[in-house]
This record gives sequence, C-alpha cells and structure tokens, in this order.
Amino acid sequence: MPEQSIEGIGMTSRRTRLRLVQRLRDKDIADERVLDAIADTPRHIFLDEALSHRAYEDTALPIGHNQTISQPYIVARMTELLVQHQPRRVLELGTGSGYQAAILSQVVDELYTVERISPLLNKARQRFERIGYRNIYSRHADGGIGWPEQAPFDAIMVTAAPKEIPLELLRQLKDGGKMIVPLGDVQQNLTIVTRRGEQFLKDVIEPVMFVPFLPGVVR
Repeated sequence: MPEQSIEGIGMTSRRTRLRLVQRLRDKDIADERVLDAIADTPRHIFLDEALSHRAYEDTALPIGHNQTISQPYIVARMTELLVQHQPRRVLELGTGSGYQAAILSQVVDELYTVERISPLLNKARQRFERIGYRNIYSRHADGGIGWPEQAPFDAIMVTAAPKEIPLELLRQLKDGGKMIVPLGDVQQNLTIVTRRGEQFLKDVIEPVMFVPFLPGVVR
C-alpha cells in the first residue's frame, strides 16, 4: 500500500500501529492477513485531526453525525471471522469513516460499501483516494437496500446493529455465503448468518455494542 504521503511522525507512525497490533494479538486476534492490514493502515487518517492522537488506542471514537469509528479489536475480530471463509466479493453496510472498508479491501478482491450519510461517505472516498485503494466501490444509499445490482456476494459485513436483518440483504448473499452482523437492540450479539438455500442459520459469537442500523439516507 502506498504510504509516502501518510507515513510519519510520533503517534501516527508505523511503530505506533505495531504496538496496536501487539495488543490485538494479546486479545487472541491471530489471522496474519488481518494483523498485517491493521499494521499497514493509518487509522489516524480516518479521524478528524483533533482526535488523531487517539487513533491507536483500542477504543471506538466519534466521527460526527452520531456515528463512531469502531474499536480496532472489533474491526479485527469481524474481519477475521469474515476471511475464514475466503470471500472474494464482499458487501459492507455502513462505510462510516472508511476504516473498516480499508482493512477489508486488503484481504478481499472486491469490496462494495454502502453509506447512508452523504458527508461521511464523501470524506471516506477522499481517504480511499489519498491512500490509493483501487478495489473499493462505494455508494450513497439506504443500507437496508444493500447493492442488489452487484449481488450475490460471498459475504456481507454490517457495521451497525439492526433489530432484525432486512430480508433484502439476506437475499443478496450467495448460497453458502456468510453475513457478519451485530444483531439486537439494547442487548446486541455479534452473529454469523450462513445461507443454506432459503434457510439462514445463525451462530452467536459474543456481545457487542454498535450504533443502531437506521433506514433512509442523509444528504
């Protein structure tokens, strides 16, 4: 990944990212592809400058519009669960800052990402261009609709919590495909949904806390 214009100084250096990677190893993140992506991705670029000094803490941080950039552990955990199944074409719902998309783009062939809040998507697109990602395709749309024109997908990652998964999204999974989703309202659980024909099997992984999955778009 090109880093000439982003590598640098103090709390934004690669050495700082490697310390984060070690903390993730200590929390049992083991997939080297995921850890390499975390090490290679400048998380500070995905935050407003006022928060960039906190970029490599293992914590969620605000990005405006009542949204957050997810805790690095959660990003790594969801990515690790997804790449176990070696998906090639992946749909992400909830681009947000663009950080999760940046990580995913390094471990899959094609990433399609949908964001409902236009200002967030515009910033994310600028970051993708700045860093040089070429396999991320983005769209401003209601996440509940997904991206049917590009379906079916080998895997879908949802980065906000629906109370129930929209049927339209389930239909965009390939047979045998996996969806990684934080499911629930007050109590949420990271869940893997596997498509088997017209059946969708759920496997609960661990408790999480995400912003709610909301309908509609914001201009």
